[in-house]
Amino acid sequence: MFLELYSMGGMRLFAEMNREQLRAAAPESLAILPIGATEQHGPHLATGMDFLTVERITRAAAERSGVEAIVTPTLPFGSSHHHLVFGATLSLGTETYLAVLKDLLNCLVDDGFRQIFVVNGHGGNQDLMRLAVRDVRRERNVLLGCAAYWGPRGPGHAGEWETSLMMAARPELINLSADFWNPEREPDCRQDRPDFWKAIDGYTDDPRAASVERGEALTEEIVTELAGIFRDFVMK
Repeated sequence: MFLELYSMGGMRLFAEMNREQLRAAAPESLAILPIGATEQHGPHLATGMDFLTVERITRAAAERSGVEAIVTPTLPFGSSHHHLVFGATLSLGTETYLAVLKDLLNCLVDDGFRQIFVVNGHGGNQDLMRLAVRDVRRERNVLLGCAAYWGPRGPGHAGEWETSLMMAARPELINLSADFWNPEREPDCRQDRPDFWKAIDGYTDDPRAASVERGEALTEEIVTELAGIFRDFVMK
């Protein structure tokens, strides 16, 4: 059985605190907002892959960081219109998503937080996340930062990387059946093609290369790096 990487001792969950606790803790705590997506992840992964993964990783990193951190509920919807061709996707439009992120960040400022960090779990959110953070930071004069949990590396979509992470965390949500691989897909087609995602059948690389061991190693590496980012951020 996979052991959870976090306990509840060194970080707190926003949704499990009352208003008095939050009012007292907010000025000296780092608020962390995980954002994900609900979208198709090929024929083999659950649609909640992005928000389930970013939530688990963010909580583990906040615990490991040792900073006074309060993790908000994860935003489970993202900018995912490029996956609607397959269905199985709940997406917010560009203007809506940007407004939602800014509203949530402004709420955290109104709640009394002076240090806020957004952790992204879906590539399609990246540009809008940066815009929201930039605008709110400028308008509200608070310490605001953001990062994708995978850092500068590109994890691909529903391939070996993400499937390994899910094997380590939620193996019951994976279906790698014998007839899974689609020989008709075009793995090398150009990303600027309008039918890119359809041409590659909704996943970027072969998930059959995934393993539990790879997933556990990736999780450990990511959590360690993200914990360090949180520590560095609050020391600014």
